Order: sequence, then structure tokens, then C-alpha cells
Amino acid sequence: MFDPSQMMIIVGVLLTLVLFGTHIAVALGITSALGIYLMQENIEVVRSFISNTAYEGIRDYIFAVIPLFILMGEFLAKSGAARDLFSLVNRLTRWLPGRLGVATVLANAVFAFVSGVSIAAAATFSRIAYPEMKRYGYNRQFSLSCIAGSACLGMLIPPSVLMIVWGVLTEQSIGSLFMAGVVPGLVVVLVYSAYIVGTAILRPQIVGEGRVSATANHATTAQIAESDDLSGTLFGTLLVVLLVCGVLGGIWFGFFTPTEGAGVGAVAAFAIALIRGMRAKEVFEVVLSAGRSSAPLLLLLVMAQLYSRVLSMTGITGAVQAALLDTGLPAIAILGIMILIWFVLGCIIDSISIILLTVPVFAPVASSLGYDPLAFAIIGILAIETGLLTPPFGILVFTVKAALPQENVSVGEIFRGSTPFWICLLAVIAAIIAFPQIATWLPNLGKP
Repeated sequence: MFDPSQMMIIVGVLLTLVLFGTHIAVALGITSALGIYLMQENIEVVRSFISNTAYEGIRDYIFAVIPLFILMGEFLAKSGAARDLFSLVNRLTRWLPGRLGVATVLANAVFAFVSGVSIAAAATFSRIAYPEMKRYGYNRQFSLSCIAGSACLGMLIPPSVLMIVWGVLTEQSIGSLFMAGVVPGLVVVLVYSAYIVGTAILRPQIVGEGRVSATANHATTAQIAESDDLSGTLFGTLLVVLLVCGVLGGIWFGFFTPTEGAGVGAVAAFAIALIRGMRAKEVFEVVLSAGRSSAPLLLLLVMAQLYSRVLSMTGITGAVQAALLDTGLPAIAILGIMILIWFVLGCIIDSISIILLTVPVFAPVASSLGYDPLAFAIIGILAIETGLLTPPFGILVFTVKAALPQENVSVGEIFRGSTPFWICLLAVIAAIIAFPQIATWLPNLGKP
């Protein structure tokens, strides 16, 4: 067991490395090695511990779920499925005030069921939805914030990379986490849509009152028009919906594990991409892109497992848990402290890094306080997701800006426009705290 001074050294070194820009995997590895050395004072023990953890971690069957789900999303994103989704939803919502904003949210929700990565959604819909909004005279800030805000759904609606990382760290069922995210994800969609429709009714000038702008980006609009053939759009969307239902339904009903479901989904997405005319060169680019996204995540997870073991061995987890529980604060106040920490960290580091740093400590505390593990996971993921929209890190805001270099828009403008969507996420967090059944109902459905 460490003494308090050694615990402070470990925590201090980790925070210093992260704040000075060290890659989170490197920071976790260095801190873990230091912790083992301080405890054992033998460099050979450090080497053996790290090598054994890496071997045990990377060979775990569940790790394959990450590259396979990313591969599935990449195939569908590159095959034009996202454009078909937006085109179809746009057709179905023509009667609705602010329909292009709502169409962006709904299309993002469906796309989230196959992508699992928010950044991909932000980049994709910046190029698809924004030109249409611009053509109809939508306010630029409102348009871009709709895209950035709705891209958050990619990390909440399964198959979410954040849920996979959370499940691996806490040894929870990834299938149950996937199911727990469905209803809260749909609630976020409803809240977002209500905000957009309300804004369109109260301030119709923001949505252009249906006027078509003469300065439209005609080249991009023409690309969308090409996908407006209804039969082709319906066919492409139907394939995506069948894929989503098949993969998630198969996991839910126990026909296959999450890893097997990811494999089935990747193969089916590959078949859909071939049907839609994807060429060999594009297939290679998709596989390469999935590898580039997956490799850093796998390294992060190995380092996170090492970090979690060191925390348990040194007693830091128990010390933090005791410190929080001994404050005498009610459970809701301690939960509020954890959420506040997530909000602050969301301003300076990325979502996966936040999970790796905090969940090994926070999850046991929440369990001791009596919170349902599934509901707590969804609360945590939502709280961490707010960091995607908050300055100065706000990766989704920077992704939207980077995807539209011709607009010369400032990140501050998008951050300001995204504030209502951030508030919507807070409202959903509060709802789940008050009614945890929002997250637990679907996973528990059918259980005795």
C-alpha cells in the first residue's frame, strides 16, 4: 500500500504529463511504470508487469469489436449511405418548421447506429447538410451548430466506441451498454428536434423562412440532387436499417456476441458498399482508415488496463472512494462532483482520455452509492460528450470548421451556436438521474 505522499506523486505526474500535451497512452504507461517501481523498487518487476498486462490485454477477444465496428461505419460512410439518409429524412420532414435542422439530427441518429464515432458524423454531415441549409437561407451559426450538436449522437447511440471502452474498463456487458444507450439517444434526438422546431417557430428568420439563397453552393447541391432519386434513396436507406436491426437485434437476442455482431456488421457493410459500386482502391482506403483509427485505441486500452491495475494495487482507488464517501455528502452531491469533474476535463482533453483517467476511480464509487451501473455509464458518457462542444478542446467544433474551409467561420461562432445543444444534453443527464429507468428499461426488458 502506498503512503499519501507517493499517491500524490503518481497523480501529480499523470496530470502534469497530460497538461503538457503528452499522448494519453504514453502518460498512462509512464505513470503506471513509476507506480510499480515505487511499490516494488525493482525494474525487472516493472518490465514483467507491463509485458504480462500487454499480452493479457491485447489478446482479449472483446478487443476485436473496436476495429470491426469502425470498419462497418467506414464502409457505409464512404458508400454514400449518409447522403441517402439525409435525402430521405429531408423528404419526409418537408412539413416541419426547421426541417433541414431536424433532418440533420435524425440522419445523424440513424448514421450513429452504424458509425460509432462522432468525428466521422461531423465531417460527413458538414459536407452534406450545410450546403442545403445555406441554399435555403438558414443562419450560418445555427446551421453549423445543428451539425456539431447532432454529431454527439455518434458516441451515445450504439455501437459507440465510448461504450466499448467503458465496458472493457468496468468489465460490464458491452451488449447491455449498447441497449442502455438506445432510449437516452432517442431522448436526445427528441430534445434536439424540439429545440430546432421551437426556434424555427419563434424566430423564423433563422431558418430562412424557406427562401432559397442565390449564393448557394451549386456544386454540392447538385451532388445531393443526384441522390434524390426516390427508389435509389429508399433502397440504400433500407439496407442500412436492415443492417442496424440485424446487428443490434442479434446482440440483444443473444444470437451472437458483440464481437461476432461487429464481424457480421463489417461483412454486411462491405457487401452493401460493393452493391453501391465501391471500387478496390476505395476498399483499401477504408481498411487503412479503420486501421489508423483502431490502432491508437487499442494501445490506449492496454495502457488503461495497466493504469487500472496500478490504481488498485497502490490503493489510490480505495483512497479516493473513501475520501468521497467520508465527506458525508448525499449521494446526489457526490454524483454532481463527478459530473463537474467530467465537465472540466471535457474542456481540456478528449473523451476517451477522460474515460481512461476517471472511470476506474468513479465507477466503484458510484456502485458504493447504489447507482445502477448501466444508468451511471450513460450519465457519464453524456457528461463526457458535452466536452465535444465546449471550448477550448471541442473536437466536433473544430471538425465542422475543418470540413468547411471555404466558409471562413471562426470556432467561437460555432461554440456560441452550440450552447443550446449543450444545455439539451444537461437536461437529458438530469432526466436520467431522476429517472434511471430511461437507461435501464431496455437492457432489463425480458429479464425475470
